[in-house]
Amino acid sequence: MKVLVVDIGGTSVKIAAPGQGEPRKFESGPAMTVRQMVDGVRKLATGWQYDRVAIGYPGVVKRNQPVTEPHNLAPGWVKFDYAAAFGCPVRIINDAALQALGSYKGGTMLFLGLGTGLGSTLVVDGVVVPMELAHLSYRKATYEDYVGVRARERLGKKKWRKQVATVIEHLSAAFCPDDVVLGGGNSKQLTELPPGCRLGDNDNAFTGGVRLWEHSPPTVRRAKATRKPARTAAKRSR
Repeated sequence: MKVLVVDIGGTSVKIAAPGQGEPRKFESGPAMTVRQMVDGVRKLATGWQYDRVAIGYPGVVKRNQPVTEPHNLAPGWVKFDYAAAFGCPVRIINDAALQALGSYKGGTMLFLGLGTGLGSTLVVDGVVVPMELAHLSYRKATYEDYVGVRARERLGKKKWRKQVATVIEHLSAAFCPDDVVLGGGNSKQLTELPPGCRLGDNDNAFTGGVRLWEHSPPTVRRAKATRKPARTAAKRSR
């Protein structure tokens, strides 16, 4: 199994194929289309051998397919046929979830990606739960408006760091994690980590991409009923 891992971000697209050289990247941005992403990846991966692709996507993913357009890229990603474009099987997961999967060490882990926006994922006993906390209401706007890259530019580093610490405190109180991992390029702008936090690494997304293909997609099974309906039981008790 040879996996090409693609981590799509609002400022760059990073790719790696474990065992085949250093990771590579090219610029993305608000005008980048999905077709440009595929063409850029295939060109940049010239010389690498791969027979499947793992993609970290900056949006909501369900059943291996994006269901929302990315906030920081051009539209047109939702109904795109990724397997046909790459010519091999493709697995897609939210980009923060991909990094979280590669960062996970056990227990309950909250992953927060401080990048162009705010990525968020919870991993509970090995089960990955992608979340979209970035656009929830917070103060006068959303969480992303206070901890994303635009917030850092607007507030300045000192005030931005205080907002990051406050948001982490709020979310940690809500999810009670054993471990908080801070990823994304802006995590390196923190001079002091909040209690219970550790720094991740963007390259963990590449580990996550391999792990995504090492395990079969989870199967949801409904528990079989072992008791009779409550109404029947009530009749018997009379």
